[in-house]
Amino acid sequence: MMAGAVYILGALIALSCGVLLLRGYRRGRQKLLLWSGLCFLGLSISNFLIFVDLIVFSQVDLYPLRLAIDCLAMALLLYGLIWETE
Repeated sequence: MMAGAVYILGALIALSCGVLLLRGYRRGRQKLLLWSGLCFLGLSISNFLIFVDLIVFSQVDLYPLRLAIDCLAMALLLYGLIWETE
């Protein structure tokens, strides 16, 4: 029970960080905020999938899907850090 709450809390915190970063991007139009916000949205999806994988559907292995989403989220941030700097 406690582990599920921690997984959901982690997903909600990552989601709130992503939303705040994207709001900052909408206001200031700085590209790094966009890529960071998209990364955090991807990480929040991955954290939610941890809850689904380990608590809800414990017999199904969603590890490859979680890993792919994490890699995509980190690739977005890496793209923003390397190619979109001013």
